[in-house]
Amino acid sequence: MRSSYVERIKVFWPLYVMAIPGIIFLVIFKYIPLVGSVIAFKDYSVFKGFIDSPWVGFKHFDKLFHYPDFGRVFGNTLILGFLKIVLVFPIPILLALMMNEVRKAALKKGIQTALYIPHFLSWVIVSGIVFDIFSLSGLFNIVLGWFGHEPLLAMQDSAYFRPVYVLTAIWRDAGWGTVVYMAAISGIDPQLYESAMMDGASRFKQIRHITFPLLLPTVLVLFLLEIGNFLDLGFDQVFNLLTPMTYSVGDILDTYVYRTGIQQAQYSFATAVGLFQSVIGFILVYMFNRLSKKVSDGGLW
Repeated sequence: MRSSYVERIKVFWPLYVMAIPGIIFLVIFKYIPLVGSVIAFKDYSVFKGFIDSPWVGFKHFDKLFHYPDFGRVFGNTLILGFLKIVLVFPIPILLALMMNEVRKAALKKGIQTALYIPHFLSWVIVSGIVFDIFSLSGLFNIVLGWFGHEPLLAMQDSAYFRPVYVLTAIWRDAGWGTVVYMAAISGIDPQLYESAMMDGASRFKQIRHITFPLLLPTVLVLFLLEIGNFLDLGFDQVFNLLTPMTYSVGDILDTYVYRTGIQQAQYSFATAVGLFQSVIGFILVYMFNRLSKKVSDGGLW
């Protein structure tokens, strides 16, 4: 057994060398920080350090669960996470399938570039654009005026926050999300399409019976990774779109931790909330991984 591993390393040593930076990154920024999770069970003091700080058990978790607005904050997190999975996640798949049908290389590259560009804008810039569009003199109210409606401050209206959250997530990241799917599609054997064309299959049937089934394993892996971040919605996006008038529908765990944990230097409490999110994410990944193995005989492990 050991000799087989040695032989494999000798044959594929360039791949192992390429993996070293990624492994180092994971160890330094992912595994070593796990030791710091212990401060969730302590009253952490920057002067005493996480070793000498006193143990308090589940005090900070109890504080979180008994917070008067915990139900609202946790509910908002679940709703936005669900919307992101149901409405945002499928868009890159559809875009990749559509772009794969574009036959002119120049047009295809132009579309890809146009879809990729928003990803390189920070959420500060994106939110600034959104607030300008929905301002009293913005495009949104100009269009409303054409139809005889009164101006509306949509970003101060809680009814508009979630649709804006979904639309901005799609506009900024959907194009970038097609990268992995396009790479998976490019790896499909062209002979499969040639055989299907000889049998008289239309382009739609080729997508249905060849492209999508062979793309499904990649979709499942990325879906499981997305499920792991179900409660981690992205602080930047929500924080920059949030206003005091939309707290009722937009205040999530991340923004709550920022206000009550980070700004008030309650590092143990902030760590407890992060650990709570990670445990929920792990449970969801484990459950959906078992489900995917039963349904499609695939998964992360």
